[in-house]
Amino acid sequence: MGSAGYVWYAAYGSNLFARRLDYYRRGGNPPGTPRTYPGFRDPTPPRASRPLTLPGTIYFAWESPVWTGGVAFYAARPEADWPAGAAARGYLLTFQQFEDLLAQEMYRTPGTGPGLDLAELTRDGITRLGDGRYETLLHVTDLDGFPVLTFTSPWQPETVRLNKPSPRYLAMLAAGLRESHGWTSAEILTYLAELPGVQGFWPRDDLYTAIHNY
Repeated sequence: MGSAGYVWYAAYGSNLFARRLDYYRRGGNPPGTPRTYPGFRDPTPPRASRPLTLPGTIYFAWESPVWTGGVAFYAARPEADWPAGAAARGYLLTFQQFEDLLAQEMYRTPGTGPGLDLAELTRDGITRLGDGRYETLLHVTDLDGFPVLTFTSPWQPETVRLNKPSPRYLAMLAAGLRESHGWTSAEILTYLAELPGVQGFWPRDDLYTAIHNY
């Protein structure tokens, strides 16, 4: 772990887009959503940001009350026929900020729950806080002397029920991929079209329209 207590938060869903992460950091109500976020206890901006590619893949499942459709989850060990390479964005946060982000993802108030054990997580590579959709924490790798952490569901990829993401959610992902990876529309379309939950659910022409609506 870095001397200042920083970690890389690997975002792979809507938080690929920095403006979306800002609602978790500073608090507020994102336009078009029913939620108001309390924000981090320390709203200092991330120390750094950079594009990442994680081993494994992204898939879409669950039914989000905010996005009204499936949302992204990370599978470190995906099914054999699922695509390899998960586009992500690393934000260098303090560990407390990472804890506050996780709390808000699980509809909790930052600072009210038990603290996370970073030493245990980095040693074991995985910590399960419960059965909630983002309560499985992963230490994926290390970068510049800091651990790269993310969170996902406890579900097994081979048994999960895929769910089609909404146009609004796909548009947010596209905005985040443009901003963080500098991808063209063609590159974004190719990437999203192959992901489980999009493939077979979204005709390519409709997907193209969706990713241009943000």
